[in-house]
Amino acid sequence: MPSTQRDYYEVLSVERTVDGEEIKRAYRRLAMKYHPDRNPGDAEAEVKFKECAAAYEVLSDPDKRKRYDQYGHEGLRGGGGPAPHDFSRMDVTDIFSMFNDIFGGGGGFGGRGRQQGPPRGYDLETEVSITLDDVLKGCEREVDFTRMDACEKCAGSGAKPGTKPVVCPTCGGQGKVQQTGLGGMFRMVVGCPSCAGRGKVIKEFCEGCRGKGRVPKKRKLSVRIPAGIGDGQAVRVRGEGEPPPIEVSANGEGMRGDLHVVVRIEDHEAFQREGEHLLMELPISFAQAALGSEVDVPSLDGPKKLTVPRGTQHGTPFKMPGLGLPRLQSPSRGDLVVVVNVEIPKKLTPPQEKLLRDYAAGDGTSVLPEEQGFWKNIKDKLKG
Repeated sequence: MPSTQRDYYEVLSVERTVDGEEIKRAYRRLAMKYHPDRNPGDAEAEVKFKECAAAYEVLSDPDKRKRYDQYGHEGLRGGGGPAPHDFSRMDVTDIFSMFNDIFGGGGGFGGRGRQQGPPRGYDLETEVSITLDDVLKGCEREVDFTRMDACEKCAGSGAKPGTKPVVCPTCGGQGKVQQTGLGGMFRMVVGCPSCAGRGKVIKEFCEGCRGKGRVPKKRKLSVRIPAGIGDGQAVRVRGEGEPPPIEVSANGEGMRGDLHVVVRIEDHEAFQREGEHLLMELPISFAQAALGSEVDVPSLDGPKKLTVPRGTQHGTPFKMPGLGLPRLQSPSRGDLVVVVNVEIPKKLTPPQEKLLRDYAAGDGTSVLPEEQGFWKNIKDKLKG
């Protein structure tokens, strides 16, 4: 585990109450930010990358998360369950192989590590904001984002136009070298430090990308948001991520990653959402509650009539079927639940006050005297 022992929720920048999907999104976002391929030579970024991996391994596992929530880091060193990996000592490629499912498979980041099949690029993530009306009907949204693409000047090779990468003299084009340890007692194969496992090195760098083979490009596209989508859910747009890194695909060959468009739903002034159902408070008068009334109820489909029966009590809920939100990938809709809020008038006209006093007298209910407050009457009596 990282020596800093920072709180894992703080590492992923999430609240302690979030669910597993939110933890996965937070890890994917931070892992892409601190990924060593995007921060070459940045030792601090690599430390943060491994720290995020350690946090995700614990918080994504229900048993480990429960132990961590109860006992903190000390609870992970015992408790009868498997201990977390020490990511600070692991190679980045091993971390890829552990969590590549988060990034769509194919080796995760750019297809590095124990990849099977063609190399694959980074997944990207962006957000859009929509309203409850958009959730009802579905909508189209334009998203703007920046992604790394193959440099046009060098066709993604990283080499100066007119030149090509040459075979790495250190590994002979294999991308791997052998190292020995403990006086030659064992050998291990590691990525070539001279060519970063690519098998080729660049003698003259392209001026457009400075040898990286990739340059940032802005992109805009229209994304269809389906009806019934929930806050925090994501729409995956396949093939709109990045091409594989130059280390595994100099000319952009292989599969692009995907774009994950996370949907955020704006608060509504009248409705609260509970899954496919909508809840709202409706103010009605004392007379409407006591005598019954037919009232207009706002809904996403326009005003609707609701019959409030005689004697309705404050806080009584009324269900209006089919006026909620659609279920995702289903034609059926939830309900609109209207909770009546009986409002008591703060000021009364003289005729209104007389009617209420007559009602109280007939009902035998004690009320304050007219024009004088309760405490004023008490003080007057104490004065004699």
